[in-house]
Amino acid sequence: MKITSKLGLAVSAAVVAISMAGSAQAAGELHLFNWANYFPPDLMKKFEADTGTKITLDTYASDEDMVAKLQAGGGGYDIVFPGGQTVEALVKQGLVEKIDAKSMPNFKNVQMPFQTVPGDDGREYSVPFMWGTTGFTYDSAKVPGGKLDESWKEFFEPRAELVGKLGALDSVADLYNAAAYYVGVDKCTEDGAEAQKILDVLLKQKEAVKIYATSGTIDAVVAGETILFQHWNGAAHRTKEQLPTAVYVYPKEGTGFWTDNMMVAKGAPNLENAKIFLNWMMAPENAAVASNFSGYMNSIDGSGEFLVDSMKADPAINMPAEFQDRLVPVKFCSPKALELRDKVWTRLKS
Repeated sequence: MKITSKLGLAVSAAVVAISMAGSAQAAGELHLFNWANYFPPDLMKKFEADTGTKITLDTYASDEDMVAKLQAGGGGYDIVFPGGQTVEALVKQGLVEKIDAKSMPNFKNVQMPFQTVPGDDGREYSVPFMWGTTGFTYDSAKVPGGKLDESWKEFFEPRAELVGKLGALDSVADLYNAAAYYVGVDKCTEDGAEAQKILDVLLKQKEAVKIYATSGTIDAVVAGETILFQHWNGAAHRTKEQLPTAVYVYPKEGTGFWTDNMMVAKGAPNLENAKIFLNWMMAPENAAVASNFSGYMNSIDGSGEFLVDSMKADPAINMPAEFQDRLVPVKFCSPKALELRDKVWTRLKS
């Protein structure tokens, strides 16, 4: 997807522009590289109107695809949107620019604990974007008794009615980690026997899975193509908006907690515009637009007053207190652990 508009009047003082808290005046172009269906077109138009900068969006299907693109030369992109587990790798590989986010005027709006991220503790390279959880969504109108257990068992060892009606995220970290929680294994295990337990449950589940995907997951449930789909909570929220009988589950064995971030690609052709964009995105009213579109929460103080009521009322977004002890935070795995994970994934997808 690409969205463009005519350039407004250019101004010469980009450095002055970035110091403005609510808006900025820039010129030229800006190229975003993001997950599909994750950034609102209206917000791109607003940035263009505020700054006079033509903004272009290209999309990718996974962090791995994005990293490969940057490793191959970057594709002329300015801003990328990596998950928390990818930030450190991008920094270590020299694939991103140092931008010193804490020096930006709007960084004062960033809530704790998002003022730091593993792999970039000082926020020298990154700015927070959205955050959320990974559980699963099901259509309660299509399951016996209208309710499933709050367990990964419903996903990995589905009832007969769900066989062939399951959707799984085509994301190595999300699917592998969920299986690790279910079998009670450390998701960063370096033990081949433990990794085999994860592979066994994934291979057994594969017979019941209709589709592995990271896009189209909402439509799959709404249209009835699947009854249950492993979901990020924002996708669950957007599913429920179209399908009131949809239920999001925080599995009791462990629910993944994740953050997404914004970083500037190394050699970004529009570096100053990229910095302006990052500061602009930390304004509460802009962060809220991104949340209202994506269905995920942001980390910006003051954005709550701009959220739509459906976001505030949905337990998939505002987690009930009784589920909070089910959250499993981001953990950075060793090279040996990641090698095992990749072997499991290759075997699963072969």
